[in-house]
Amino acid sequence: YADFAEAYEINRGGKMKKYNVTGMSCAACVSRVEKAVNTVDGVKSCSVSLLTNSMVVEYDPARLGADDIILAVKKAGYGASTADAAKTTKKSEDSKADELHEMRIRLIASFAFLIPLMYVAMGSMFSLPMPSFLSGSENGVAFALTQLLLTLPIMYFNRKYYIVGFRALLNRAPNMDTLVATGSLAAIVYGVYSIYAISYAIPSGDGETLHGLLHNLYFESGAMILTLITLGKYFEARSKRKTSEAISKLVALTPDKATVVRDGNEIEVLISELKTGDIVAVRSGESIAADGEIISGSASLDESALTGESMTVEKGVGERVNAGTVNRSGYFRFRVESIGADTAVSKIIRLVEEAAASKAPIAKLADKVSGIFVPTVMIISVLTFIVWMVLKADFDIALSMSISVLVISCPCALGLATPTAIMVGTGRGAANGILIRNAESLETAHKITTVVLDKTGTVTEGVPSVTDVIPFGCSAARLIETAASVEFLSEHPLARAIVDYATQKNIAFTACAGIESVAGGGVRAIGDTCILAGNASLMRDNGIDISAAEPQAVELASCGKTPLYVSENGVFLGIIAVADPVKRTSRAAVEALKKMGIEVIMLTGDNEKTGKYIAAQVGIERVIAGVLPDGKAEVVSSIKSRGGVVAMVGDGINDAPALTSADVGIAIGAGTDVAIESADIVLMHSDLYDVVGAIRLSRAVMKNIRQNLFWAFFYNTLGIPLAAGVLFLPFGLKLNPMIGAACMSASSVCVVANALRLRFFKHEKPCSDACPIGEPIKNEAEERKTMTKIMYINGMMCSHCSARVEQALGELNGVSAKVDLKK
Repeated sequence: YADFAEAYEINRGGKMKKYNVTGMSCAACVSRVEKAVNTVDGVKSCSVSLLTNSMVVEYDPARLGADDIILAVKKAGYGASTADAAKTTKKSEDSKADELHEMRIRLIASFAFLIPLMYVAMGSMFSLPMPSFLSGSENGVAFALTQLLLTLPIMYFNRKYYIVGFRALLNRAPNMDTLVATGSLAAIVYGVYSIYAISYAIPSGDGETLHGLLHNLYFESGAMILTLITLGKYFEARSKRKTSEAISKLVALTPDKATVVRDGNEIEVLISELKTGDIVAVRSGESIAADGEIISGSASLDESALTGESMTVEKGVGERVNAGTVNRSGYFRFRVESIGADTAVSKIIRLVEEAAASKAPIAKLADKVSGIFVPTVMIISVLTFIVWMVLKADFDIALSMSISVLVISCPCALGLATPTAIMVGTGRGAANGILIRNAESLETAHKITTVVLDKTGTVTEGVPSVTDVIPFGCSAARLIETAASVEFLSEHPLARAIVDYATQKNIAFTACAGIESVAGGGVRAIGDTCILAGNASLMRDNGIDISAAEPQAVELASCGKTPLYVSENGVFLGIIAVADPVKRTSRAAVEALKKMGIEVIMLTGDNEKTGKYIAAQVGIERVIAGVLPDGKAEVVSSIKSRGGVVAMVGDGINDAPALTSADVGIAIGAGTDVAIESADIVLMHSDLYDVVGAIRLSRAVMKNIRQNLFWAFFYNTLGIPLAAGVLFLPFGLKLNPMIGAACMSASSVCVVANALRLRFFKHEKPCSDACPIGEPIKNEAEERKTMTKIMYINGMMCSHCSARVEQALGELNGVSAKVDLKK
């Protein structure tokens, strides 16, 4: 987890920055902002999210700064400011809550005036009682003026549409607000014109004209358009808040205050006052405020919100703790190493947010359409007006249909179709320990046809141990001593296994002055004594005769053990066999991938017999063994050349080139930071079955996106012609502008609601007991891990009580208990 956080920071490199963008209302705004920023010299890429009102820009810091990017956004007619991970996310959540509250008040106020307006405008149609001063043609001016007075407050409460819409129009970048503002204002302006026409018709005695004017004032249409759009925006905003639920939960994990030890006293301070090096005390039930290392005490930590693991983790002195985890029991103090935006949880939040803000290739079509959508709709609206004036010579019909075209068109649905699904999908992934870097990786994952698996640390546990010691011409202790002296400085897992074995057997050794790594071979001691430790190729390349050990080596390899040869000053000393147990879920993961129609290949630097033995345990048919680190990328490239989409899963430094070469690089979270940096998807649980979860999540998200895009395109393709009156001449059916406004709002809500269904995505893992992996590799150094806990029991009074408690605890699977009544 800590490796991932560090690697993520390295990957950022100061070239990618997030900004908050204000003033956007639809996909047309997104297209406008992206176009404005992408034209700035030095910008490599820009991705804007309508869902989060944010923008992620990758740029060359040597050529421009944040101010240049903000200026470009402002010139496009929008506002921008820099954002900063969790701190900004908390403010963003607060501002969203404030915005929702303000929208609710605006909505209530609008309905307070809309209800009497609708009563006045349409009451006579339903024979409802009306005041005498509003009844009859002779009171036509009062009737129309009352509707205007009830409409003006609604226009004021929803003035944002006019301010933003006409400002966008002046900047030659019309958006959804422009459509709403133009449509509603056209209806209301026509109503004002009608007041003057009514005042002229009353004294002239033109009853027919007067009757037509009184029944087509359009004040209620203009007011209803504004109110229904606001209602839709309110429901949309509420739904959009749920899409960022995963991020909100992560943000909520970090407490506002921490208990710091200063001058021997514990004092409570704000998180903003914490400094690196501070000593923080954490009691049971408290959340951890920063990343650091425990210096005293111990505790049982709940890391479920970050890793998805429900079981608590025991932590003691020298172990790392992360911000956002919860102390379930115990008391400890830790030294602060990272604070604020530098904590692992902040970097996770930043990753999820940037993934949500990134664009999937499938979204490009929607972006292209959105860029020309609003101007096209305005042109269609004008043409509709002209056509119906020519065909019917009826101003009321022409105006009504023209307004309907404006208010039924919905660029919001197009703009929300992709980001809502990606936001929810990446959030669900993070909740299950599957971290996705960008939307492109999420989209590509659903097309994977071949998965290439590294062996050590991916299929196997990655923590090998010594199983056999076979000396030739020396004692076993001498063989271990020599091997440990040269392997002590190596970081290779097999080297650590030999050193740990020597320590367990109390075999003293003196570390070599230095070592030289031989790629794909082993290590060589640097100094007066020439010690070699590695595979058979290393021995043969250095003229060491190992023929006497070949039968034993073959037998060891056939059992899935890796034989390591050791020589000193040209003399072969013997073989040390090391084995790496297979992970419990590896077989289930391989079987699940096969059922999904995906080919599984194991790629390893180990010898072929060992590789095939491990592969047989988990059900992999194809094994590519003996591949050097620089050759793994070539193998992946050759598999890609056959066609299809290839994913590489690995955890080591030698996997980094292959992860980069693959269409989708998947890093096991417990691996090295270099591997994580090179990957597109990070599995924080180090569980191979999460590869299955990542692919299933990708498929679910892509299915959801296709559904959203289909609805958005289908809605507009069907709605605009209906609003333009294609059914009026043959069937006499005409779409009222109020219905158009309701449909516009409903379309956006439908898209967001459909995306929210992804919140119910579940990545169910098989029970470990149901994951047989064949015969376990015997390991004489293996010990059963147990945990000892002291619990204090309340209410016991006699030996019968203690016996009852002991019995109750003993009935738990895997638990043995001894109760001390006196203590």
